[in-house]
Amino acid sequence: MALSAAGCNADDGATTVPEAAETAKPVLKQEEPPAPAPKAAYLAPLTGVETVEKNESRPVMVVINNAPQARPQSGLLQADLLYEVLAEGEITRLIALFQSSAFTGDIGPVRSIRPYFISIGKSYGAIQVHAGGSPDGYETISRERIENLDEITNAGPYFWREKSRKAPHNLYTNLTNIRDGAGKRGLKDQGPTAPVYSFAKPESGAVETMGSGAKEARKVDVTFLVKSYRVSYEYDEAARNYKRSINGSAHSDLNNGETLTATNVVVLGAVHRILDNEGRRDVKLMGQGTAVLFQRGMAKSVEWKRERENDPIRLYDQGREVSLLPGQTHMLIVPNTPTFEEHVVY
Repeated sequence: MALSAAGCNADDGATTVPEAAETAKPVLKQEEPPAPAPKAAYLAPLTGVETVEKNESRPVMVVINNAPQARPQSGLLQADLLYEVLAEGEITRLIALFQSSAFTGDIGPVRSIRPYFISIGKSYGAIQVHAGGSPDGYETISRERIENLDEITNAGPYFWREKSRKAPHNLYTNLTNIRDGAGKRGLKDQGPTAPVYSFAKPESGAVETMGSGAKEARKVDVTFLVKSYRVSYEYDEAARNYKRSINGSAHSDLNNGETLTATNVVVLGAVHRILDNEGRRDVKLMGQGTAVLFQRGMAKSVEWKRERENDPIRLYDQGREVSLLPGQTHMLIVPNTPTFEEHVVY
């Protein structure tokens, strides 16, 4: 009977489906949360810009040609600080200071040094880079044992000439060559690690840094001696900086074609004295004098002071040091005669 029943079950076409085994759900691998961005724990000594690592490099000062044939220059966009000051006659030179940037582009054209250029470099403890110098410039280097790289006397291999320009507007170097040359000459490479200036918070506005009494200044015109040479800065609201031009044309960097900019622009008046028939000057950068600070489209009349040669020029308002905003600073030194005010219009 059991066989018969089994036979009947086989003939009715029914099939027995085995019970499905429970399938295991795949275990999803939990993704690791992204690592937090490194915290900016330091400020670049010459710009006040926040950095992750401490910058211990020694500042480098390069004397830059500013004759019309030398423009556009190379490397000025990467400078932490840029000074402009008269040389002979009506010509200005640019004094570029580098520390926070490790860019590898060209710097130049490089030109000769003067005692008051040396004074600027000393105030930041910089290696001073130049090509020749005035007689009193060389005398100052020798007497004060200024650590320098001079294309003419001690560091020729660390410079080169560009064939696309005519001498003396074609001499260049770069930071790699400068650091290598300084190492070969045994110059110390340690620089300041703490901020050189008082820097405000990046989000600060001009009223916060300048206090009361600031005036709107979206356009600045600076004349050193002759009306045919006018340096201008125009405030860019979106970029929150001033764009530089010369005689109405943008002053650009040859390395990338971008216009020079500054977060802080300072125009300061100093005593200028002619020394010889060549028109060489002495510019007094010790003591104190009148200055105007431009930030965030505003201007404030302040006082500049410098009591020791190893200190930089600082700005004060009623005895309180005025803070700079983080970023590049341009300092333009004009004669204070006949009046300081006639050299700066805003």
